[in-house]
Amino acid sequence: MTKKSIPDVLRIAVAQLNPTVGDIAGNLAKAREARADAARQGADLVLFTELFLAGYPPEDLVLKPAFLAACERAAEDFAKDTSDNGPGVIIGVPLKRKSGVHNAIIIADGGKIIGERFKVDLPNYGEFDEKRVFQPGPDMPGPVNFRGVRIGIPICEDIWGELGVCETLAESGAEILLVPNGSPYYRAKMDVRHQVAIKQVIESGLPLLYANQLGGQDELVFDGASFAINADHSLAFQMSQFEETVAMTMWRRGEEGWACVEGPMSKIPEREEADYRACLLGLRDYVNKNGFKNVVLGLSGGIDSAICAALAVDALGEERLRAIMMPYRYTSSDSLKDAEDCARALGCRYDIVPIHEPVDGFSHALTQLFEGTKEGITEENLQSRARGTILMAVSNKFGSMVVTTGNKSEMSVGYATLYGDMNGGFNPIKDLYKMQVYALSRWRNTHVPPGALGPSGEVIPKNIIDKAPSAELRPNQTDQDSLPPYPVLDDILECLVENEMGVDDIVARGHDRDTVHRIEHLLYIAEYKRRQAAPGVKITKKNFGRDRRYPITNRFRDRG
Repeated sequence: MTKKSIPDVLRIAVAQLNPTVGDIAGNLAKAREARADAARQGADLVLFTELFLAGYPPEDLVLKPAFLAACERAAEDFAKDTSDNGPGVIIGVPLKRKSGVHNAIIIADGGKIIGERFKVDLPNYGEFDEKRVFQPGPDMPGPVNFRGVRIGIPICEDIWGELGVCETLAESGAEILLVPNGSPYYRAKMDVRHQVAIKQVIESGLPLLYANQLGGQDELVFDGASFAINADHSLAFQMSQFEETVAMTMWRRGEEGWACVEGPMSKIPEREEADYRACLLGLRDYVNKNGFKNVVLGLSGGIDSAICAALAVDALGEERLRAIMMPYRYTSSDSLKDAEDCARALGCRYDIVPIHEPVDGFSHALTQLFEGTKEGITEENLQSRARGTILMAVSNKFGSMVVTTGNKSEMSVGYATLYGDMNGGFNPIKDLYKMQVYALSRWRNTHVPPGALGPSGEVIPKNIIDKAPSAELRPNQTDQDSLPPYPVLDDILECLVENEMGVDDIVARGHDRDTVHRIEHLLYIAEYKRRQAAPGVKITKKNFGRDRRYPITNRFRDRG
């Protein structure tokens, strides 16, 4: 190739899209549509995200030979599309080779696959366990020559780990780093990604484009927010968070190498908005990708069910939510009014199903077995379990998914009833502590997030936010009868769960030692409940389930 034929401008389209795990045909159709869009915008190359054709993370699906074969056929078919003289493509796909099954990408241009690269650094921490199903690339990857430009393609963890993949690519002649990612959301993750990218830019001396997946997959939410860092460490472009889009970027070769000179510059949401939108996207995709037409939840007049109702309407529309109030003799008039006001503000269907008869029926049936015992938590839990049974009956009858509404504070200390308020298919606030629930509720009352289907204005009545939280399972009950105030509880739990702090260190923050011991004990003994809980959106750095895997049988206590 002569010097004149080497391009000085490269137009790269970033496909920040929402694939579905296992929907290979659907993901291929989405990729084709994105490539056609990019072609209309004049792209030379389209960069897709990690394992796009399979959906990410595919987990044990990649152990099925039929799945791998279908993914590779889709990659080959997509490569043939590039014979039209349109843009080339870089797209993620699992590939089985003599060296094993790999998390891979193919590069296609001119109607054929011109290269494939394998992920070298397989993550095996937190929500990731790729070493179970993939083999690392047998060799460090070299750059790919795309129309005269030597492109390095490290895959996700290859820029997060310490194997020196980017430096190796630079040393072997790469001019630009294009990174397909499947990086899930947690609070403040954007800052972490930027820091990781800048570190690699400093070490390699090369500009880096970070393309990230979008969408909900079970507990994980991928927030997009793709970006690029130029070799001078400046932010070259920033794509939107939580929004599916194909964005055009322009790269120009200068005396000091390549730089991104054009691209979108979107504003990244602040903390409450980002958390709310993550919960919204996670709920929407779980419901829609699993084929549920609508959802149902118990609307108690409390803060947790109110914010879940708001999320459901924002995610799915008012016509797809059915809210049911299930009063008993301890349900206050305030709760009845607050639940009705919330449903009216959201515009969703609202039904009242009293539970006096089923609860009294259970009590009567158990009279002989319980003779001589005192009433207590068992009888209280009959109320919760009657409500859970009613919601599951509605689910069975009408095909609605039950949205369960317990927050992380309750799930941490076991203040949730198995086969009662824990019944359900998905929990959008499972990883939000109680004080975070309040913060997001206040935020939603003054904001409507982009893409939300719900109304503006106050959708969670002020009285729900202001009143003392209560399960209303006995007269005059409040949560603080048996728990420390939620600001205290949440701080202790965050120390124990997110930060794995010892008792002495938590006490040094100003907490009472006996209280910390008690909360630690409650946290450990509730593990069996959490194992049976519905999945829910990951918001914190360490959620229950994928990130934090403690034994159920566990006698350890920190006696500091």
